[in-house]
Amino acid sequence: MSTAAEMYAAHEATLTAAVAATRSRGYFSAYDESPSPRVYGETAAADGKAAFEEWLGGDFPLSTPGAQGLVATEKSPFGFELGVSYPRVNADGVDDLLAAAAAGMKDWRDAGPAARVGVCLEILHRLHGRVFELANAVQHTSGQAFVMAFQAGGAHALDRALEAVAYAADEMDRIPATALWEKPGKGEPLRMEKTFTIVPRGIALVIGCNTFPTWNSWPGLFASLATGNAVVVKPHPGAVLPLAITVQVAQQVLAEAGFDANLVTLAAEDPAVGLAKTLALRPEVKLVDFTGSNAFGDWLEANATQAQVFTEKAGVNTVVLDSTDSFKGMLFNLAFSLSLYTGQMCTAPQNLYVPAGGIATDEGPKSVEDVAAGLEAALGKLLGDDAKAVELLGGVVNEGVLTRLDAAGAQGKVLVESRTVTHPAFEGATVRTPTVIGLSAADREIYTEECFGPVAYLIETADTAESTTLLRETITEHGAMTAAVYSTSDDVLAEVREAALEAGVALSENLTGAVFVNQSAAFSDFHGTGANPAANSAYTDTAYVATRFRVVQSRRHV
Repeated sequence: MSTAAEMYAAHEATLTAAVAATRSRGYFSAYDESPSPRVYGETAAADGKAAFEEWLGGDFPLSTPGAQGLVATEKSPFGFELGVSYPRVNADGVDDLLAAAAAGMKDWRDAGPAARVGVCLEILHRLHGRVFELANAVQHTSGQAFVMAFQAGGAHALDRALEAVAYAADEMDRIPATALWEKPGKGEPLRMEKTFTIVPRGIALVIGCNTFPTWNSWPGLFASLATGNAVVVKPHPGAVLPLAITVQVAQQVLAEAGFDANLVTLAAEDPAVGLAKTLALRPEVKLVDFTGSNAFGDWLEANATQAQVFTEKAGVNTVVLDSTDSFKGMLFNLAFSLSLYTGQMCTAPQNLYVPAGGIATDEGPKSVEDVAAGLEAALGKLLGDDAKAVELLGGVVNEGVLTRLDAAGAQGKVLVESRTVTHPAFEGATVRTPTVIGLSAADREIYTEECFGPVAYLIETADTAESTTLLRETITEHGAMTAAVYSTSDDVLAEVREAALEAGVALSENLTGAVFVNQSAAFSDFHGTGANPAANSAYTDTAYVATRFRVVQSRRHV
């Protein structure tokens, strides 16, 4: 058995480096993103896959207070039922669940910041030890291709979680445990001894999403746990296993360190129950983290008023095309960004604005039609080989994506058709390539709605000035997680930067190499800004962690 202090000591160097990285915003990663046997060992991949397969068709060994029976809800986008059963929580089991979650909070609070951070770091360390198992679980619940699942669902998600722990540790460290207050006066100074205690807000609720079950859940989970809160994890019914593994590891480490294992619990449900709403409205729940639709995110913000609600919702990610010194590089970068995980990313570009007069390039002037044809050719080259295409596209996560894709052709002129891709390893996989639809600036009722999935709009505008105005207006009104611009003009770049600042959106400029607009690097890139309707918070900044705890003081004369 390891104590929390021993856990902290074992990982203190990692924490120190992580805190330093949050301040420098340079490159830092504590977890290698390469699934190579040279990094993780010759048997790691096979062992991880075997560990994943052991769960299939069986009962996952977790005990959830208040659970009644079991529930199995997951189907791989690659064509097979997972058949994993989890303890099922219904509405009438919520009292017992929340009581159990709260039972250990006093001891967790009293242990202090260093102990809590040490436990969190050890949980991350052990999750990293199961990263191949997690990658398979993420792949077959979200539809991400394996390498992406290993990176985004494993190594990069661990970095985002570590980032949240580092911010939480740094913010709590600002508050001294005790202080001696001396006010000079006539004779002896007036002296007070003061004690400052970090206290949690209450129970935290993490509502998982289908597409990025770890990447989007771990930051809130670990930010809340490190600051003293118990955490109830309510996974998306289609992506339970990655978070069940997470809870399993968290409970093992908590118990080993002498704390109540139910400080982290899993609340799996039958989709018909609507458990997230029930939990979100409970007075014991003081923190809610949610990634998903505008409809439910807006509902949470309006109704879960007893809690601090952190939401990442939908938006209209935008690209302004003005000019480029690398036409082929621009097209490849855009094609890759549209194709990665079949566009099922909150950061994937959707609205591509092109002036009616075309754009200047290193290959001469290019009309709107030339841009469309170039994009079609780039997508064809990138995705022409099915065996290679599936490793970029992954699988379609649910029927809603297919429905939107099928309906997109009626919205405008089909410039690039979507096609069905045959997966060489998974006969039942659902795989599609992106479609690009031609619109005009007048079609605002179409492009101001997020069309989540492999659908992009090439929108003809009067000129770059109108494109920039549309960027500012649509993102201010409807939100976006990302924006991009291609221009060789310093004046245009300055204007688009100003528009992005006013709209409150992260901007990428002239990406023609191996960095893509939908990628976000922990410790350097802020994911979201909290400054437009797409999200009310950011991974990760001080505001993301500081409201998860309060400071309560006591004082006495000395």
